[in-house]
Amino acid sequence: RNMAQTARTATGRRSIAANDYHISLKQRSKSANPAQQRPLSGIQGAAVASRPRYVPPFSIQSQQKNTVVIDGPIHECAPKTASARARNPNPKSLRRQQKSMSTFNLGMGLNGCTAGGGNDPGRGTLFRMYFDRGDLPIKMEYLCGGDKIGWTVDIDKLDYSLYLPLFFDGLAETKHPYKTYARQGVTDLLLAGGEKIHPVIPQLILPLKNALSTRNLEVMCTTLKIIQQLVMSSDMVGPALVPFYRQLLPMFNAFKVKNLNCGDEIDYAQKNNLNLGDLIDETLQVLELHGGEDAFINIKYMVPTYESCYLN
Repeated sequence: RNMAQTARTATGRRSIAANDYHISLKQRSKSANPAQQRPLSGIQGAAVASRPRYVPPFSIQSQQKNTVVIDGPIHECAPKTASARARNPNPKSLRRQQKSMSTFNLGMGLNGCTAGGGNDPGRGTLFRMYFDRGDLPIKMEYLCGGDKIGWTVDIDKLDYSLYLPLFFDGLAETKHPYKTYARQGVTDLLLAGGEKIHPVIPQLILPLKNALSTRNLEVMCTTLKIIQQLVMSSDMVGPALVPFYRQLLPMFNAFKVKNLNCGDEIDYAQKNNLNLGDLIDETLQVLELHGGEDAFINIKYMVPTYESCYLN
């Protein structure tokens, strides 16, 4: 009987304390007890839930669901006040931010750095811009043996300091007609250049490095053949390239062992000369033969597995 009375007394005390707590909550201000928002239901709730969030790249949020990674930088805004956080976002400001982001992505695309430019390494090259504007003195001649470019100006009268780096910049192109014009244009300029090629060598290093950095098999093989033709076009070109081996040869070292292993089968594509490992070996031998006495030690420094062609 005593235990039952004790339990009733404890229960009464709890109910009184709970009533006092609810009364104190009601007497507090509304700002201290904000009204809880009910979750949206129906079509409106589904639309809000399915709306993607824009997050910065290389962040933890980018691994979450229903997120979209932004290519451009997301600018940090000043800390907002409580009243500003409670307000709904202004549609005009959101539209302005989207426009600025699209403008930034467009600018990145012109430089070939956008995410959509991965399949097109030549996107944004100066050669493509000049070609689309019609500023290049070339035209296409459709012959029976294949397409060939024709020069609207005498090739001997061209300014090699302008046009030779421009055509070398087009070696990174992978789409027709840009790649056709660029590759045949480089070949024609090197055949007719002679002594006018040597002063332009420093301007050719960056286009050659960009073409090799695409890691595209066709582009890299074409660039290696162009380097061989460039070295053999003049006696002064080979020694002039030696100081720039640090920019050109890292990709040689990375792909030197990339050979086609077909076993006992026949490689019918051998006539196309698209075996990257063999082309790199041939190019290194040409650089050593025409680069002078300092060529081998510089090649060996950048490509440690290379062996001199004079010893074999």
